[in-house]
Amino acid sequence: MRSFLRKFGSEFPSEYYSFLNGEIKEPEWSELYPAQWREALEQTPRLELGKKETSTDRLLDQRIFEIREKYGNRTLLIGGPPCQAYSLAGRSRNRGVTNYDPQGDERHFLYQEYVDILSRLKPAVFVMENVKGLLSSVARGDSIFQTILSDLRKAMGPDSARLIALSSSMNSLGLKLDSTPGEYMVRAEDHGIPQARHRVFIVGLRKDLIENLSDLLLPCLEKRSERVAVKDVIGEMPPLRSGLSVGDSADAWSESVWKAFLTIRHSNNPDLSGAEWGEFRKVLKGCLESFDDEIPTERAKYCRARLPRTCPSDLRKWIFDDKLRRLPNHETRGHMKSDLVRYLFASTFGLAFGRSPKASEFPPVLAPHHRNWSSGDFSDRFRVQIGDRPATTITSHISKDGHYYIHPDPVQCRSLTVREAARLQTFPDNYFFKGNRTQQYIQVGNAVPPFLARQIAESIWGVFQFIGESRRPLGNVGQKSRSSVKAA
Repeated sequence: MRSFLRKFGSEFPSEYYSFLNGEIKEPEWSELYPAQWREALEQTPRLELGKKETSTDRLLDQRIFEIREKYGNRTLLIGGPPCQAYSLAGRSRNRGVTNYDPQGDERHFLYQEYVDILSRLKPAVFVMENVKGLLSSVARGDSIFQTILSDLRKAMGPDSARLIALSSSMNSLGLKLDSTPGEYMVRAEDHGIPQARHRVFIVGLRKDLIENLSDLLLPCLEKRSERVAVKDVIGEMPPLRSGLSVGDSADAWSESVWKAFLTIRHSNNPDLSGAEWGEFRKVLKGCLESFDDEIPTERAKYCRARLPRTCPSDLRKWIFDDKLRRLPNHETRGHMKSDLVRYLFASTFGLAFGRSPKASEFPPVLAPHHRNWSSGDFSDRFRVQIGDRPATTITSHISKDGHYYIHPDPVQCRSLTVREAARLQTFPDNYFFKGNRTQQYIQVGNAVPPFLARQIAESIWGVFQFIGESRRPLGNVGQKSRSSVKAA
């Protein structure tokens, strides 16, 4: 769908906005705009790497040949190999699997599919993204990260790739060629993203194409002086109530939240001092008064939502679309009544103390029936997003439940909607997520923040301008792929 929309430049079809604004049902795009739809299908083949049919039909060879024929050396490869074996959460889960052998986990080496394409395409620039756990992951006694760096260099040819760490200010100063592993990690909150998302980015440049490239054109991400907080992007979105997983209605929900207020007010918290508990109760009373004054009754509000004035102007322009009369994908999901009281406690605690509570700080009466609740392994099982800070990392886990993504407003007593999570990920409001709600959350959580992706693109654009001005010939790079396609 997004590939299709890009065929129209900055002016999307009027029917697209009519659809998002609820004026019409979704059109059959292939009938309305057959040429653009056909081109979008051709550009998004959705091939699964490693599958027999993908390699047998030489589909990748064909695509690589077509790209090199069309663009010559002005090519870019972007990829994020599977990260289950590298992520800290994944490694924690694996430790609980009987007979799990981390040294024999072949998922450590799925990145080689990316390396294989890199070796055939040999692009001018490549960008590889992965989780920060990649830096500390070990397999067969070797550092996975160092192995990947070595394989990336080999794929581009003997001594033919320069690897760049985007977060290193040394790039633009030309003071050194090699970066430390930690410099390959990009902290999104340092670059205007309202989210503390830490990911590894490796950028590679083909040396033969950048022989005379000025150090000032080397890719580098500039840090911003001020950080963007949760409230700066979702603070003025229309308030919504959550749903109830059983017996949902506005009255049943408000009654459940009212009971949750009473349960918390009459509970005790032995882990907090008397003064701290007194401060908490004071904030709780204020939330209760706000709830009495204006109880949210709707789970979706079909209206537009501007961004607060505190949102940086370039991010506001990136996200907001004046043609939208309502926000797509902005509906709440249902929660169990027993979780509503925990959401209410966590969000009130966040207002009172500016942080999310640990499991030990919940009143005993709110403890869930989980064997590991008191073990310390999941001390932040219920995590509220703090309004005046960047959000914690939005991951695909948000599709399973909302426990890690509690809305900062206690009165709404809920987890984030798909659209709120998308704004924290800096998706434009006109980006429509298809599929059911679970699939939508996964799409949001698995993405690189688009506003960060744009900054990365801008940082490497100078390299492509240099290559274009140099008018370098195609050379013999990719000859093997071309001959293999002709033979097929």
